[in-house]
Amino acid sequence: MSSLNDCNDADNMLTNLVKATGLLVFYTKGNGRSFCAGGDVVTLYRLLSEGRVEECKECFRTFYSLMYRLNTYLKPHVAIMNGITMGGGAGLSVHGSFCIATEKTVFAIPEVLIGSHPDAGASYYLSHLPGHLGEYLGLTGGRLSGEELLACGFATHYIPSARLPLIEEQLRTLAVHDFSAMETFLAKHSEHVYPNENSILHRVETLNKCFGHDTVEEIIGALVRESEVAETNDEWCISTLKKLREAPPLSLKISLKSIQKARFETLEECLKREYRMSMRMISRQISNDFCEGVRTRLVEKSFAPKWDPPCLEQVTEEMVNAYFERISVDEPELELPNKLRKASHANV
Repeated sequence: MSSLNDCNDADNMLTNLVKATGLLVFYTKGNGRSFCAGGDVVTLYRLLSEGRVEECKECFRTFYSLMYRLNTYLKPHVAIMNGITMGGGAGLSVHGSFCIATEKTVFAIPEVLIGSHPDAGASYYLSHLPGHLGEYLGLTGGRLSGEELLACGFATHYIPSARLPLIEEQLRTLAVHDFSAMETFLAKHSEHVYPNENSILHRVETLNKCFGHDTVEEIIGALVRESEVAETNDEWCISTLKKLREAPPLSLKISLKSIQKARFETLEECLKREYRMSMRMISRQISNDFCEGVRTRLVEKSFAPKWDPPCLEQVTEEMVNAYFERISVDEPELELPNKLRKASHANV
């Protein structure tokens, strides 16, 4: 799957699959080298540019509902992350019951870099990572390899890409209807691997010290101090500071608050909150950062966005709080397919 149309088709298909009694396994993979790596947000940008706001809202409702269906799906779902797995593709993978990573996997949640926020349940699964790794990934768009995904728990199995054709062929015909049997099948083909010496996972103490603060300003201050203490122009601190300083200030603040709140919320609560945030974002009542970020970084690729507000000091608490409130009493909240999930228990 690599487009919003694909996600709409998948949502309709999964609705029928949940009701079905004969289906045994469901698996997803990317289209070519990528698993939702930017095309979706460009589609949203074009819809907004054409004034088709209601269609844009429907895209968010469909996609968020699909994430919920995947997470609560009562039969084995295997996601194959063999290549670029970013944004929505990350959600399509992580929300499943089994995630396969390979030596080609590149995983990231880069929404903040285009004026958005970690959504489609991303605030939920980022908040459940060890320590404050979630804050780091969500605020910087930092990338993880297949080995790192296995180590931090995002991937359940690591399988060399050369074996995937065999895996996919067997998944099409596999008579496996329970999770333990699927685990046994995938374990037979998987390998035990470990992150290399340059992995961010080997910097967990420093990362937690810097990203465990309550505000973006404090995080940046901690990185500056860490760099000064190192007295070696620490490359990780320098590159991380550069990413934060280039990101839209408003997105940084709402994203940090979103991940922090997610630690105390269910997935359902996170998706409903993220939907509010996205509705505020596409309303452009407070900022046009999302359209500006997509235009400059993905469409024109000029990489010179003009963020509004332009600096952290100009982002007020009122601006941030507005993203967590309804736009108006007339704006519908996100409705998730809970009834369908409950009804499906009778068919399992």
